[in-house]
Amino acid sequence: MATTADFRNGMCIEYNNQLYFIVEFLHVKPGKGPAFVRTKLKNVKTGKVIDNTFNSGVKVNEARVEHRQYQYTYKDTTGYHLMNTETYEEIILDETQIPNADLMKEGENIQVLVHAETETVLTAELPVNMVFEITYTEPGVRGDTSSTTSLKPATIETGATIMVPLFVSTGDKIKVDTRDRSYVERVK
Repeated sequence: MATTADFRNGMCIEYNNQLYFIVEFLHVKPGKGPAFVRTKLKNVKTGKVIDNTFNSGVKVNEARVEHRQYQYTYKDTTGYHLMNTETYEEIILDETQIPNADLMKEGENIQVLVHAETETVLTAELPVNMVFEITYTEPGVRGDTSSTTSLKPATIETGATIMVPLFVSTGDKIKVDTRDRSYVERVK
């Protein structure tokens, strides 16, 4: 059992018989009345974010979550096949369990979050920054500068489309933030 004083971002709690991640929280002590905690909770299964207010000191069940290292091997009609790097066991996840699944490259290591008591897979997390090669983008126009204010679509090696600055061309390697699919920098 944990109390509202133990809340931290990324903590997994059981609320209304479902598992939620705490996205953000704020302890509030008004001048009049009891203290409370405002939270944004993300449902593990649906990904829906809800706002909730807890009275200060309320006890909640903290779900034990383990981070396990898996390697992405391949995708077929049944889903994405991942292999545990320690035990070599294989699991199959569907696209809803992997945010930005179209950014995964074969052989890439990813973190899989597993509910410790039930051994069920909750979600998978890609590395924050990944390097990709541009397979196609429209050529730049004379006068394009290195400013990132103007963007154009570019197809990367996995087939996903990313918005990149105008100076990026086919064959360049770029670093992408996998959380929001944004261009970070060009890689030499």
